[in-house]
Amino acid sequence: MKKSNQFVGLPIISINEGAEIGTVKSLVINAQQGSVDFLTVEHADWQISVMAVPFKKIVGVGEFAVTIEDRNSIFDLTEIPIANELVQKKISISGARVIDRKGQLLGEASEFYINEDNGSILGLTIGMKDKEAVLKSEFVVTFGRDLIVVKEESQLHFLNEPEQLIEPEQTLEELTLDRFANEDPLKEKQLELLTGKRASKDIYSKTGNLIIPSGTLLSREDIVKAREEGPSVMVELTMNAAD
Repeated sequence: MKKSNQFVGLPIISINEGAEIGTVKSLVINAQQGSVDFLTVEHADWQISVMAVPFKKIVGVGEFAVTIEDRNSIFDLTEIPIANELVQKKISISGARVIDRKGQLLGEASEFYINEDNGSILGLTIGMKDKEAVLKSEFVVTFGRDLIVVKEESQLHFLNEPEQLIEPEQTLEELTLDRFANEDPLKEKQLELLTGKRASKDIYSKTGNLIIPSGTLLSREDIVKAREEGPSVMVELTMNAAD
């Protein structure tokens, strides 16, 4: 789960090229689906056209970067009419007033939370006079440009922390059993793209231990090992993996 403001400014890295090809400028929200469908891309060479990467083309979202397969995953918005239409609607969520179906003002949305694997909006934080509360997106009726309409019973389902939006994690035993069998599609794609490439430099763990020597032909186990060290190590591997 990521806050919306954790996306903006992230470098966008092409795995095949091992290069940064832009940064995330904004999130394009599909109000009807309750999801982030595109990320607009900022690049010095793209001043005239508005470029975007579909969320389904994203391989992974880490703490330090968004990874895509290659630059062909980025499109001119004029080539994707639905994306251009969504951009024109200017749905931003943060800053919108939140009211229930009966017209009662609950507060103002100050942040929203995204499943970084598929772009679905998990919930939002509502700022009120004397407190903040978190609400799951299942109680949202409409994401509008200026207003977010929620169900009447929403106040009975307020959460205290954003972390409560996430279902309880699997046990360690379950995670071990499912380590490869149940990799989600985006992580599986990341594995496919990096497996068989060669590390062009030594990759170290967060504690400074060598985990992948330079010249290693990357296996699934190597990639999972780097992923388990965290986003910064995974980005380092991605940037230094060559055919």
